Amino acid sequence: MKLKQRVVLLAILLVIFIFTKVFLIDNLDTSAANREDQRAFHRMMGGLRVELVPKLDHTLQSPWEIAAQWVVPREVYPEETPELGAIMHAMATKKIIKADVGYKGTQLKALLILEGGQKVVFKPKRYNRDYVVEGEPYAGYDRHNAEVAAFHLDRILGFRRAPLVVGRFVNLRTEIKPVATEQLLSTFLTVGNNTCFYGKCYYCRETEPACADGDTMEGSVTLWLPDVWPLQKHRHPWGRTYREGKLARWEYDESYCDAVKKTSPYDSGPRLLDIIDTAVFDYLIGNADRHHYESFQDDEGASMLILLDNAKSFGNPSLDERSILAPLYQCCIIRVSTWNRLNYLKNGVLKSALKSAMVHDPIAPVLSDPHLDAVDQRLLSVLATVKQCTDQFGMDTVLVEDRMPLSHL
Repeated sequence: MKLKQRVVLLAILLVIFIFTKVFLIDNLDTSAANREDQRAFHRMMGGLRVELVPKLDHTLQSPWEIAAQWVVPREVYPEETPELGAIMHAMATKKIIKADVGYKGTQLKALLILEGGQKVVFKPKRYNRDYVVEGEPYAGYDRHNAEVAAFHLDRILGFRRAPLVVGRFVNLRTEIKPVATEQLLSTFLTVGNNTCFYGKCYYCRETEPACADGDTMEGSVTLWLPDVWPLQKHRHPWGRTYREGKLARWEYDESYCDAVKKTSPYDSGPRLLDIIDTAVFDYLIGNADRHHYESFQDDEGASMLILLDNAKSFGNPSLDERSILAPLYQCCIIRVSTWNRLNYLKNGVLKSALKSAMVHDPIAPVLSDPHLDAVDQRLLSVLATVKQCTDQFGMDTVLVEDRMPLSHL
């Protein structure tokens, strides 16, 4: 064989060797990642039920100190949370030492300070579990039980980006009024035999108070994030205009995602994938009201998108607002870990897991069966949307490794 032919043959063999090695390593890495995703899923399922227990073992720290130490730029709480039951028990039972009107916003809430100095946000019950909120997807009052359910869905999906939430019963006469500020106290009134309040917010009206059953009010409490992690508010790139007849750009521009990818902080880092995750999360819970979102300040796009204010969800089990999924079907990318987790949750697993996760909450049952069934049905729509993307663009393009930089997309 001539020298030239030998060189060509060797070059071909070298290319084949390199390709085979890269292919095998890539598949081994993918397989290892998939196995770790599966192990993480089984760990989550094993610790799904959270019993509210009064004591913390093996530590002298308070529940509030532990919860504060959990918070890091990419998660509100860690994967392993043996202290979660004690923290949620404290949230549901600790003495209220001060009550004030809620922070600014459109919906009724109260800011409570619990024994030990911990702030929590209290959202009162407005609807019975089987009430169906008709009209626009963002219609109606906040649903306190939706906050509880959304937190546990965040756990199940493995995002860990939602603040801790638990149901709580409070006595407005003996627990709230004696420690209420004048501003909050001035909004109390009696309707029939029930104690009510209407608070201070954009839509708060004396004619539309939240009323207790007698003096006892059911609600949810959300743990305030530590002050050392100040929040930064962002306009959601797929937010609505909320103006009749006026469409947002994403509603008519088929190339809108391409424009988003060229804009900071979506041009690199994890933020765009967080937007996609959040679209899946919001679609599952029926939340079409995320016009803004929060991250930690000065993060340069590295912080997680924090899943705050999830109460405009679980209003209508018949809702199928596919526009919530617009970031997913317009960008056609999704994290591999999210895709794996969604597949593990099909065939009724999600409904069962969500129901099981909430069984020990003080206000259980948190969701009615129609809402649990709706979450399972919406999951099928998410999976079908991803399949349409992979059919069109291929798995390698659509399924993005979690730590992969996005500048190439």
